[in-house]
Amino acid sequence: MRLLDDPRTRTWGAPLAVGLVAGFLSGLFGVGGGVLIVPALVVLLAMDQRRAHGTSLGAAVPISAVAAIGFALDGSVNWAVAAVVLAGSALGVLAGTRLLDVLPQRALRLAFIAILVLTAARLLLATPVGAPVALTPAVVAGGVALGLVSGVLAGLLGVGGGIIMVPALIVLFGMADVMAKGTSLVVIIPTAVLGTLRNRRAGHVDLRTAVLVGLAGAVSATGGVAVATRMDPRVSIALLALLLLVTAARLYQQDRSDG
Repeated sequence: MRLLDDPRTRTWGAPLAVGLVAGFLSGLFGVGGGVLIVPALVVLLAMDQRRAHGTSLGAAVPISAVAAIGFALDGSVNWAVAAVVLAGSALGVLAGTRLLDVLPQRALRLAFIAILVLTAARLLLATPVGAPVALTPAVVAGGVALGLVSGVLAGLLGVGGGIIMVPALIVLFGMADVMAKGTSLVVIIPTAVLGTLRNRRAGHVDLRTAVLVGLAGAVSATGGVAVATRMDPRVSIALLALLLLVTAARLYQQDRSDG
């Protein structure tokens, strides 16, 4: 039985609840919240997969903005790396939103599941280093490439790109856990704005739901940031990996039931 049999729950309760949880997780893990918002919109609100992706990306704008401010006030943003990654992400999100109109819905869901599982596995294999990251030519090239990949995923899967950026910044760039989260959120903001504008023109955004989820998430994001800046990196990584695996399992179950 769905939680949404009551129209009031569908209209107000579910979006606000999803936003509160997603916002806290966004601040805690440095992601846009799409890892929770997308499956929640599909499972709880029975939303079309493409529309769920587009709506999730719209909700990520206010959530990421508030969370990013929290990390910036803590001094946990590498602005130079963020600018480099954003250069690639801005191009990638345009490609991702175009692919959203082309790929079949089941392929989108399976791709999302695969990304979640692979990211979780990579996180569990990571050993946090926390070294300062200088803007060398290799870092610039790697940052642009990372931005392209995360931007495509943001536009295609509605996840903001943080589930790729945070582990990549930790594992490949050797960035401190908290710094990776803050840097990721700064990149997500303009990426989510660009993707949302494109998705809205294509009719893939439920604006009302995006606003409700986004505003509720903005409220709880500050709590997530407060915990993240004090959490042991190994605990944070283990919890994020667990979240991704649970979400992937729930989506896989949904895919089997729909198939």
